[in-house]
Amino acid sequence: MSPTDRPAAPSADVPAVSAFLQNGFHAFLGRMLRRSFHTLAGERETLANANVAADQPLIVFANHPSWWDPLVAHYVNRQLFAGRQFYAPIDAEALDQYRVFAKLGFFGVRLGSPTGSAAFLKTSRTILAMPGTALWMTPEGRFVDPRDTEQPLAPGLAHLCSRAETGVALPLAMEFAFWEERLPECLLRFGEPILIAEHAGLDKPAWAARLTASLRDNQQQLAKRVIARDATPFQELLRGSQGAGGMYERLRRLRGWLGGSKVAPQHGKQFQ
Repeated sequence: MSPTDRPAAPSADVPAVSAFLQNGFHAFLGRMLRRSFHTLAGERETLANANVAADQPLIVFANHPSWWDPLVAHYVNRQLFAGRQFYAPIDAEALDQYRVFAKLGFFGVRLGSPTGSAAFLKTSRTILAMPGTALWMTPEGRFVDPRDTEQPLAPGLAHLCSRAETGVALPLAMEFAFWEERLPECLLRFGEPILIAEHAGLDKPAWAARLTASLRDNQQQLAKRVIARDATPFQELLRGSQGAGGMYERLRRLRGWLGGSKVAPQHGKQFQ
């Protein structure tokens, strides 16, 4: 069953996703991302790490560099995990302001509260027990520069993994980099999947260390790619806007047309 025809969630703790609203949201989201980025791309060699068996519960945990992260996550979930419904925790106060997000799979968490932590764990475990779901998390808990690897991860992710018997925890690194174009590149890299059943003996502190090391190593590997400023290792997931935009771009193309030559919209040679 695909996320577009999934029935309402069976538990009051889990948001009931509206297929109608979610499909409309993705129609809008694709346009929004194309207007805002030159491209959205994943490191080609690691995209295979996203091929998680359909019968395995899935947690995707990522660093949190920007406001764009949950929107990119929702888009990538539909592109790479098409058979799984997206779910993600979000600050409860933010969800109170944007209630429609609950219809897209977001559920509220009261940060810094024992009752909030307990509710998060209960809802997350319910989601992971449901077939055809993906739980997305940014366990840094706040915006953090992608090169800052010192921020400790919130304990909820390690707690979930330590209590689970099966499933996959998949690290994802994200960076938003300006290379040669007016708009930034959104660049992704998946780390090695962590099979929870293979680490059954780990307690929560050991899980925290394992998850942190996996995410931070993945970020550092992506940082090397970004610093190299070479699109060759990346595969496009979305082609966005090109050129300088506005009146300048129209005049540039007109000048090329009058001169009998075609003007390439891109400034550089990345992601041609």
